[in-house]
Amino acid sequence: MTAPATDTIVAIATGPGPGAGGIGVVRLSGPDAVRIATTVCGRRLRARHAHHVRFGEDDGRSIDDGIALWFAAPASYTGEDVVELQAHGSLPVLRALVDRCRALGARDARPGEFSERACLNGRLDLAQAEAVADLIAAADARAARAARRSLEGAFSTRVDALAATLLAIRIHVEAAIDFADEPLDTLGGEALRQRLDEARAQLQALLAAAERGRRLRDGLHVVIVGPPNAGKSSLLNALSGSERAIVTELAGTTRDLLHETLRIDGVELTLVDTAGLREGGDAIEREGMRRARAELARADLALVVVDACDPAAGLRALADDLDAVPQRLVVHNKSDLLPPDAPPPDDGVAVSARTGAGLEALHARLRAEAAGIDAGEGAFSARARHVEALRRTAAACEDAALALQAEQLDLAAEALRLAHDALGEITGRTLPDDLLGHIFASFCIGK
Repeated sequence: MTAPATDTIVAIATGPGPGAGGIGVVRLSGPDAVRIATTVCGRRLRARHAHHVRFGEDDGRSIDDGIALWFAAPASYTGEDVVELQAHGSLPVLRALVDRCRALGARDARPGEFSERACLNGRLDLAQAEAVADLIAAADARAARAARRSLEGAFSTRVDALAATLLAIRIHVEAAIDFADEPLDTLGGEALRQRLDEARAQLQALLAAAERGRRLRDGLHVVIVGPPNAGKSSLLNALSGSERAIVTELAGTTRDLLHETLRIDGVELTLVDTAGLREGGDAIEREGMRRARAELARADLALVVVDACDPAAGLRALADDLDAVPQRLVVHNKSDLLPPDAPPPDDGVAVSARTGAGLEALHARLRAEAAGIDAGEGAFSARARHVEALRRTAAACEDAALALQAEQLDLAAEALRLAHDALGEITGRTLPDDLLGHIFASFCIGK
């Protein structure tokens, strides 16, 4: 990890824009924070006391009056001396305060640098620091509660416990390597395998919980898939209420992915229109189908659009592509072309993207999918990178289990090392500094 910072940073910590709030906060963090704040405020500050002060320029002119709070290191958000200057919420006033602090030796904070310093100084681990950003960005109460649990360590505690278990198993395996002439079972091999199996079961439960947390944070990734001319693009336009996609009678019109965002009951749904899946097509269409299949592989839900006049043919054409999708909803489009006495489909929902018939029923099914995201008492927020790290951990643990079964102890120890390192990426314990900086760059500047 990077060495502790020796400079002092400053940023506006409250939301920008007119009418953002009656009070605005400028935050300082670093070794010179108290000196700079004392000069700006024109008086000495006591730690953890609110001081009513006048913020002044170097020539004695007043910037504003407000409240100054000093949080002494190490008991502060960043682990450094932190001072918050609370002024009126006027953006020109807050910028004048930042300029004054810069003139006294502070520099502008990078996006997320306050949280980055909190992480580097051991006040938060990386998953908790990311939860701060998730809490700020939470779109509904469920997401906010989940982010708060991650910030309190609900996710990190489970990751650390699992990492400790895998480390203990690895130590046992590496100790057994020194007794290579002995059968593993005489060195506690059966108990070791059982312990690894228990850890893998805990890992699968954690992965499922993290996937739910990722959906709470990011919403559902819904991919619209089907054969050409089934009406996928028309359905996207109907759901979004706008002409987002080009619609023609020509098969293969859609060549690339088209994204649209909906919000249902506080949960965000990202709809992705894809190229029709079929055999053949020109080079551009084949590339569109390749991208469609790649998008389908990461879908939470597939809206499988088929022609209501012959749904079986459409489902047969898509059978191989749908195997890996965890959840699917069959949409029988063009229902307006069916006879009036046609029975409803046995599976899915019948709609007409052209007339709007059945769209309310489809919205109800999508609302049910959104409501089905578990936000119970133990739910925590997670990110796609967390889920990916847990999947790599699971794959490495499977390799370790197979190696133990074959008594290939060197391979088992290496697989367990990879599993432990993948878990460490979640909390930042094994993450390279350049990747750490990339993660914090997505944060807001004042946090």
